[in-house]
Amino acid sequence: MTAIPVSDVDLYTEQARIDPYGIYSELRALGPVVHLSRYDLYALPRYDEVRAALMDWQTFSSARGVFVDPDVNARLEGITLCSDPPEHTAMRSVLGRPLRPDQMREVSPRIEAEADRIVERLAGQGGFEVVTELAEYLPMTVVSDLVGLPEHGQAKMLEWAAAIWNTQGPADDRAAAAGPAVEEFMAFATNDAVPGKITPGGWADQLYEAADRGEIPHDKCPVMMLDYVTPSLDTTILAIANVVALFARNPHQWDLLREDRSLIPHAINESLRLETPVPQFSRVLTQDHEISGTPLAAGSRVALLYASANRDERQYPDPTRFDITRRPSDHLAFGRGEHVCVGMHLARLEMSALLERLADRVARFEIKDSRSMINNGLRGFDYLEVAVESVP
Repeated sequence: MTAIPVSDVDLYTEQARIDPYGIYSELRALGPVVHLSRYDLYALPRYDEVRAALMDWQTFSSARGVFVDPDVNARLEGITLCSDPPEHTAMRSVLGRPLRPDQMREVSPRIEAEADRIVERLAGQGGFEVVTELAEYLPMTVVSDLVGLPEHGQAKMLEWAAAIWNTQGPADDRAAAAGPAVEEFMAFATNDAVPGKITPGGWADQLYEAADRGEIPHDKCPVMMLDYVTPSLDTTILAIANVVALFARNPHQWDLLREDRSLIPHAINESLRLETPVPQFSRVLTQDHEISGTPLAAGSRVALLYASANRDERQYPDPTRFDITRRPSDHLAFGRGEHVCVGMHLARLEMSALLERLADRVARFEIKDSRSMINNGLRGFDYLEVAVESVP
């Protein structure tokens, strides 16, 4: 067995948050396991190893946190994302009820009506800012209302979510600056997002109803709000902006989709594969374990580089090409296994509704200006201005 390759690359510089793909390519070339010396992490940059780890929660545990900074990991132990079965199973069962496919069918008419409304308005303007005018619209109009938080909480959800994601890297300036907003959210979740102040029957209220039935402890309810605020907002917003940018850069692919709407699910998968909104999470080994011939000791923290795995040339021929006929349903942007994204059906529904209606109204997108988000846990656009050519 050969020595584990070592890299001192920093995945958290501003440039690396904007464009990490050169770094990912270097890491994949080094081997299936690479020691990132700056953070004492063992990174898995290739597809097969990341997928195998996601499917083996018993060995690759989330219970000691899934981020980078040890203090943050210690504070978040026990939340849904940072737990293992059976505790995780109980919390996920409660969280996932309003997000099941059958529940999404009930929500679908409302999402489609709002998608009609926003696309009708924007497509006739000749151009718009994708992030705030299009991508944020459904999450903030529909999803925040379904969660059922008090109005002043809904207004702060995007700020809080971005701050929470910023704590998922090292203890750097971005993480430090996010601290007050994270504390503000936790105070809100504990004191304001409670029965009597939240919408009866909303998703937040359903957490407390489940606690009253003894399905989860009452003290889990405030931290479980994280699972509705973070995954349901930024990740979907970024995914919507990313797919618009990809179609702007690849107009022939937009022509294909407009001609054949059955390609919409594959376009969503391909955009998530190529531009993964959540680039990585980590796990801790529960026992000595060998990964593709590389032995790692129990207690090692292992970073699963989803965004790198999704561009692994061993899995996807010509991986940097945006091809909506590729049909990459095996991508890892939503994770896999026990911790697969609980909100993925909702995200697909929102993206599908918008793409269907944009295809009716828009013949071409052209990027006029853009700015990348700089965040320790997310990747995508902070600003994306497009001109549109309307369908005659």
